[in-house]
Amino acid sequence: MSVTIDITGLPHERIVFGPSPLAELGAALHALSEPGHHARLNGWVTSTSAGLKPELADRLHEADFLWRSARSDILLPARPRETLAEELDDLDTMPDEQYVDAALEISCASHYGTGAPSPLADGATRERVLDLAAARGPHQAAFVRRMLTDPPAVRGWIRRLLEDCDEAFFAETWRRVRVQLAADARHKTELLRRKGLTDAVAAVSPAVSLTKTATGGRAVVIDKLTSGCTSAAGSGLTFVPTAFGWPHLLALYAPGWQPVVQYPLGSPEPSGGAPSVETVKLRLEAVAHPMRMRMCRSLARGWYTTGELADTYGISAPEVSRHLAVMRKAGLLTTRRRGRYVLHQLDVTLVARLGSDFLEGVLR
Repeated sequence: MSVTIDITGLPHERIVFGPSPLAELGAALHALSEPGHHARLNGWVTSTSAGLKPELADRLHEADFLWRSARSDILLPARPRETLAEELDDLDTMPDEQYVDAALEISCASHYGTGAPSPLADGATRERVLDLAAARGPHQAAFVRRMLTDPPAVRGWIRRLLEDCDEAFFAETWRRVRVQLAADARHKTELLRRKGLTDAVAAVSPAVSLTKTATGGRAVVIDKLTSGCTSAAGSGLTFVPTAFGWPHLLALYAPGWQPVVQYPLGSPEPSGGAPSVETVKLRLEAVAHPMRMRMCRSLARGWYTTGELADTYGISAPEVSRHLAVMRKAGLLTTRRRGRYVLHQLDVTLVARLGSDFLEGVLR
């Protein structure tokens, strides 16, 4: 489970690190819509929400499917600019069909990596979009209906909404965070120049790595609870830092788009980084089995041998060994030897983190 971006043959100068005011505004709007994802931003969310004029708050609610559960690709520019106005100007040059497809990402979750007919041109996709929008509520349904009927008018409405957000709260926020974001982008650009792509990618996030492809090329792999792939050949790859993003690590990999990765700064991860999605999956499966769950009752309390566990739970020693092997593979046990006996104990610190690791993986 990961997103793979093939960068075989891509020159280093086509790999860009840079802050984006539009991407950061998208992250900030998501935090306002889903404050439960962003406990560290509670103060900012509370004060900003309290300061919103009712009319602006209503408009944000009307369009929040652009950033609430899935961040629309229109909010992740491949060419970061100095100002929000410049990025909105770039967005204005996008064809209506591409803009609407990206804006209505609620319609293409199952086809994101492969593409789907545009709702502007395909009746079945249009009906699916309207059905999904209706499930979000009457305001969203009406908004989507207007977008499908008159894309230029709604595009203008969205631009004015984002400009009004800039005037109401984001301009001051951007002045505060852009220095930190620019410094991080410069640091990673320098790592890329001096030490190479492996070090630069490793500095992005523990969940991002560089690997070899089956054909001997290279790819950037983002560890996420989804599967997808794209190529940066002929375009490039953009890394965008965000101060509002954690725990989300976003990857734009839609067909026909230049890949973009938005990565959070200052992730509060334990030493060594958060475990991979696959590791979390192994650990959840290990503790979900009824017998292994019962064995954890003993193993959490002290050191036990295979024989002791077999006697306690009325199963054979080989069966205990099989259960212990599953837990050991998942990294849940510590083991030590005492004479001819091998003793096992549950790593309670690691198990205590399992819930937060699972939630981080889901939200990533």
